[in-house]
Amino acid sequence: STTIYEELRAQGLPVGLLPKGIAKYSLNASSGEFEVWMKEPCNAKFENEVHYDSNIKGVLGYGRIGKLSGVSAQELFLWFPVKGIRVDVPTSGLIHFDVGVADKQFSLSLFEDPPDCNPQAQVGSFIIHSIFFIFFFFSFGFGDLIFMRFCCWTQFRCIFFYVFY
Repeated sequence: STTIYEELRAQGLPVGLLPKGIAKYSLNASSGEFEVWMKEPCNAKFENEVHYDSNIKGVLGYGRIGKLSGVSAQELFLWFPVKGIRVDVPTSGLIHFDVGVADKQFSLSLFEDPPDCNPQAQVGSFIIHSIFFIFFFFSFGFGDLIFMRFCCWTQFRCIFFYVFY
């Protein structure tokens, strides 16, 4: 039986796109649709932090993953869902993450091995808060934003505090 990491490699993708700790996976060979299950959500560190939900879905094609769900990437303190991943021309050594608002490129060498993944809270609320922060930023600008603090009282209940003068 093959592993999801072998499936990634067969499609010209680096095995480090998915973290260690995959409990099971399914793959429809004709459509490329796949699903991965892990025991719990977790975060891994590359150049940026990446969050993996306990369930990840997408469509696997040669050199790309489309219709991706269950993966989010952090940029500064904002979280964005990763919608797709594609390898640039292999000789360029680059891989692209489609995060909707931008196309982030990274070195392929960052993804040579499956990363260790630390258990973390899901980031769905972080994504929503990131959108609210962007709204406040464009509405008021950083000059009006004196203090922003992020607190997690429990693993799954996180609150942003926005304090304006």
